[in-house]
Amino acid sequence: MSTLKVDNIRHNNATSDAITMASDGTCSAKLTSVGGEQLSNRNKVINGGMTVSQRGTSFSHSSSAAYTVDRFQHRPSGSPTFECTYTQSDDHPDGFSKSLKTTPNTADTSLLTSDNAMIRYMFEGQDLQDLAYGTSSAKSITLSFYARSGSQNNNHQYSVQFRKNNDGGAARKIVTAAFTVTTSWQRYTFTFAGDTGENIRNDTENGLELMWHLAAGPDDIHPAQSTWSSTTNAASAGSPKFTAVTGQSNFLDNTNNEFYLTGVQVEVGDIATSFEHRSHDEELKRCKRYALVFNANQAIGTGSAYNSTNINIHIYNQFRAIPIYSKTTGGDGYTWVVYYGASGHATASPSVSVASDSNADYCLRLYVQNCHTSMSAGQGVWVLTHDGAGTQIVFSAEL
Repeated sequence: MSTLKVDNIRHNNATSDAITMASDGTCSAKLTSVGGEQLSNRNKVINGGMTVSQRGTSFSHSSSAAYTVDRFQHRPSGSPTFECTYTQSDDHPDGFSKSLKTTPNTADTSLLTSDNAMIRYMFEGQDLQDLAYGTSSAKSITLSFYARSGSQNNNHQYSVQFRKNNDGGAARKIVTAAFTVTTSWQRYTFTFAGDTGENIRNDTENGLELMWHLAAGPDDIHPAQSTWSSTTNAASAGSPKFTAVTGQSNFLDNTNNEFYLTGVQVEVGDIATSFEHRSHDEELKRCKRYALVFNANQAIGTGSAYNSTNINIHIYNQFRAIPIYSKTTGGDGYTWVVYYGASGHATASPSVSVASDSNADYCLRLYVQNCHTSMSAGQGVWVLTHDGAGTQIVFSAEL
């Protein structure tokens, strides 16, 4: 090994040094990009360090798609027995504080033809236009993440898959790759060249999906696909399927299996830079574009009565779309408490809808029926969630 010893580095036509060396072995540099890309906001993944989990810290999901820590989704396809417990775990590699831990609740050792068990993340198409897909300038995309297994599934092979949508939202292309987990934390990196043939939709809908395949049926396991294609393997043109890679292990074959994931980063270019840590406050604000959660004993908003009650919820950042309301009733049977003056009325199941004139930019107006008795038109009210354990109200604008 040889060493190049210089005082400074400067381009032939420059008037100042690009890199200035110091005698202690350090240097200062005039950087304009990292790997040809921007210095900050490189990571297109929100909550890649799994630090935000508005809905709770433990989840048990089965046959339907459902969210775990913010932005990361339990995603079954077909009919696998994909019953898992997800935990926001304190187990993490150096430099992180949290991970997403997954464990099967029920073993499934005989997956059917097109069964898939996945963790999924989705990106808005409008946030991916710098990739320049569909043009001759299409850029590479690099995925990196940290993962490990439990002792039972040491050396299992799993798969990652990107699936993208064009302007019509139906014509998709995919790329896939395999990775092997051990009981030690490892960082995995994959780079896929840009797609010059087809764009990514440019709106607030799902432009790109990232899946970690933990299990797949035999019809959906094929050789790795390193270039974007709409006719990969058994998929029909325009509608590629969920696809794992040859050698795929079955994470669901034992209830002692464990999969840990954190440090997820997707960036433009062909270099995996170090994980971009953002403050918890910044990550939380980004997550609230997709979900706003009120837990027990939290003030929701104020409003006025007219037959029923109109409640205004002022929001501090823009929702992706007008959200969907859902609730979990607390252990005492109540969810809402509506007050006028000193009088409070608790109720489990008022009829709640997001009013048609709500605006995702700044305010939601809820139309709440059957939430109080003996109110007069024009009376001012305020609302909070009941203090019973387990009470939760969610406004979801997820992709």
